[in-house]
Amino acid sequence: WNWNIYLFPLWCGGVVLRCAVLFPIRLLVLLTGILLFGIMFSICSVVMKDGPRKTAMLSGLVRFLCQSFVASWTGVIRYHGPRPCKRANMVWVANHTSMIDYAVLTAYSPFSVIMQLHPGWVGYIQKYALDPQGCLYFNRTEAGDRKLVSERMKAHVRDPMKPPLLIFPEGTCVNNEYCVMFKRGAFDLGATVCPVAIKYNKIFVDAFWNSKAMSITRHLANLMLSWALVCDVYFLEPQEQKEGESSADFAARVQAAIAKRAGLRVVPWDGYLKYYNLADKRPEIVEKRRRVFRESLDRFLPLEPAAAGDVLLDDESPTDSVRKRIASVSRGE
Repeated sequence: WNWNIYLFPLWCGGVVLRCAVLFPIRLLVLLTGILLFGIMFSICSVVMKDGPRKTAMLSGLVRFLCQSFVASWTGVIRYHGPRPCKRANMVWVANHTSMIDYAVLTAYSPFSVIMQLHPGWVGYIQKYALDPQGCLYFNRTEAGDRKLVSERMKAHVRDPMKPPLLIFPEGTCVNNEYCVMFKRGAFDLGATVCPVAIKYNKIFVDAFWNSKAMSITRHLANLMLSWALVCDVYFLEPQEQKEGESSADFAARVQAAIAKRAGLRVVPWDGYLKYYNLADKRPEIVEKRRRVFRESLDRFLPLEPAAAGDVLLDDESPTDSVRKRIASVSRGE
């Protein structure tokens, strides 16, 4: 729409405004917030004695840090439903679009979260800033880590003094148009499940983080270079597991409620396949599929030697000749 004689100059003006005016202001807001957080967090960690007051202060500082990030994106976040509260035997589950989901939710109310441990500056924040929140970390490729986290989840949920536990059961970032398979971990705890639906408006920026294509730093820069981050967060009615209902069915029911509220399409895909290289883990399966495909190709391609006028080489099979003709036709020869 911007490539016409009267809208293109306006679009160029918008790019200049976002990059030359809004971005420096947002960067200043973010750096100021991080600096204040670092100073106050260090003072509280050293000076204050361990106890509920210190935990509440550090939790408030983490919330301030998340609010600084949201402000740097000019976040327009609308929260619907009751504010989460500390209560034993309750867990919150949400659809997952980006790492910023945690900042969007914690800017409103403090959460503990189960997350993949990342390298770099993100890992530093996870280890030192989010640790007082009781966050749990794991490596999705290690089965031992998942078992240990499962035990810690149960202990966290039973403690009424811990912050609300937030889980992203999809296990990976999805483009906010689909909702992939929910893992059962959050639904095997015997706890009340509180669904949270997060829906981003793509009118100004796409909040989806494709970790395979860009770093988290680049993703945050894209958000800061946009006009605004527009989002709706819905805290839905708590759900109990019904009598005779399996954990998988319970997960599917909660998934359907979240998808309906956020306008997402439910698909039976496993999000972990994004991180699973089948050729490395099970090369025999890949080789078997290749062999089946080759046999199918030999079975269904015509076996006549060639078209009139074609000549087969001594070491060329009829099937190879057909394949060459198909390739030449596709090239327009």
